[in-house]
Amino acid sequence: MGRDETPAPDEGAAYARWVEISTGRLRFGPDNGRMLLRTGRKGVGSTVGHDLTIEVTDWSVELDVPETGPADATATARVELGSLAVREGTGGAVPLTDKDRGEIENNARRTLDVDRHPTATFESTRVVTGDDHATISGRLTLHGVAAPIDVEVREVTPDRYRATTAVTQSAHGIKPYSAFLGALKVRDNVEVEIEVDLRR
Repeated sequence: MGRDETPAPDEGAAYARWVEISTGRLRFGPDNGRMLLRTGRKGVGSTVGHDLTIEVTDWSVELDVPETGPADATATARVELGSLAVREGTGGAVPLTDKDRGEIENNARRTLDVDRHPTATFESTRVVTGDDHATISGRLTLHGVAAPIDVEVREVTPDRYRATTAVTQSAHGIKPYSAFLGALKVRDNVEVEIEVDLRR
């Protein structure tokens, strides 16, 4: 497990919040946080498609921080891939309808082969902390394939934290969705954002 040097005095207050707030075992999920996926589009037909914001409605993160501090923390996560719900679509020739949202969700389940691989999991291998942020490195198992990934965690306010990363679909053997004979394609990288509220 990686560890940074002791923070400088001017960083002490923010680091102390990390230790004070986070020490122990913390669990996060839809009750005290939100997980969003953001997809982009490419191809000659990209003007027809939409950039999507998709919410994961069934997920959990467990963070175990010992008294020695966040640098010795371990993190695990579970994501149920059948729980994807389209919340927003920007761009495109016409606005998304409820029917469009349903079709997109079905396409996502087929692309991810949810019947065979219903759950994605993450296990940390290393944590590096800074004054108000941390990098959690680990392995994401998605579509039955494990690959390394880094998650950046930052303090939004003293009570709110945001974790961000990018998942490369092809690294997990997933062929990104395409339509119109390949003229419209979903970009390989999917942005992931989790925001949690420690007060809830």
